[in-house]
Amino acid sequence: MLSIIICTYNREKYIGPLLESIVKNDYPTTDYEIVLVDNNCTDNTRGVCEQFAIANPEVTLRYVVEPEQGLSAARNKGIKEAKGDIIIYVDDDALVDSDYIRIYAEHFAAHPDTMAAGGPIEPLYETQEPAWMSPYTKALLTAWMNYGDKVREYPQGRYPGGGNAAYRKVVFDKVGLFNTELGRKGNLLLASEEKDIFDKMKALGMKVLYLPTPVLHHSIPQAKLEEDYFNRLTLQIGRSERMRTRAISKGKYLSRLASEVVKWGGTLALLCLYTLQGAPAKGWKLVLFRRNVTKGLLGG
Repeated sequence: MLSIIICTYNREKYIGPLLESIVKNDYPTTDYEIVLVDNNCTDNTRGVCEQFAIANPEVTLRYVVEPEQGLSAARNKGIKEAKGDIIIYVDDDALVDSDYIRIYAEHFAAHPDTMAAGGPIEPLYETQEPAWMSPYTKALLTAWMNYGDKVREYPQGRYPGGGNAAYRKVVFDKVGLFNTELGRKGNLLLASEEKDIFDKMKALGMKVLYLPTPVLHHSIPQAKLEEDYFNRLTLQIGRSERMRTRAISKGKYLSRLASEVVKWGGTLALLCLYTLQGAPAKGWKLVLFRRNVTKGLLGG
């Protein structure tokens, strides 16, 4: 049994299409459940889900409410509610391919040593990709992720995107649940809760793999491409990293600050490269990103 967990907050526009993409999968509906965690929605999310349930009685859809605001709290609720031994988190503003569930199911069945896995995330723009977008800002704003067409371990320091990640449920028995001090809370764009989990998994030697074929398509509205959203998001990334590392130890925080200096070197090198290529806007956007992250790391 697999449990597909969707944590949602006021995304009625996207929930219906997402559920439809799941039910179109070439995998028996008797072998998976959908656990939809309502994190205090004030829109018509419940109504959309009720309509889907009526139209698709063959699908097990359980609608639960998590009153504690925050993505981490909602994810933890999903873990507690899940009946499957494999948990798949899917973003509430995304679509999945028709072979999505089967690929995860077959991989975990064939590879008992895999404790978690993730797949590609492709942006689905509702408008157009801006000229200042680079692979780095695309990963930041759209969660874009693609590490090729081979099953492999993630590059150093990388891990599955939270909107397309699968775990054996026993992982959370060993590393604990998501840190509710981290992660998004309503419109507050905190982060780092996934990194916290994967760091704990890595410390225990758990295998986490990238799978090239369970593709998730992430909807990107124009609002996520605006300067205000960019500034709020990147500042909160820095603040989240400050919270995460300081909670571990002073040494971990100082190490993160040292790595930020190195990242500044890379950012300035990219600014020069993009300027030479005639695309300075891409480079300056990365400088803005790094400035905001550093500000958040320092407590700004």
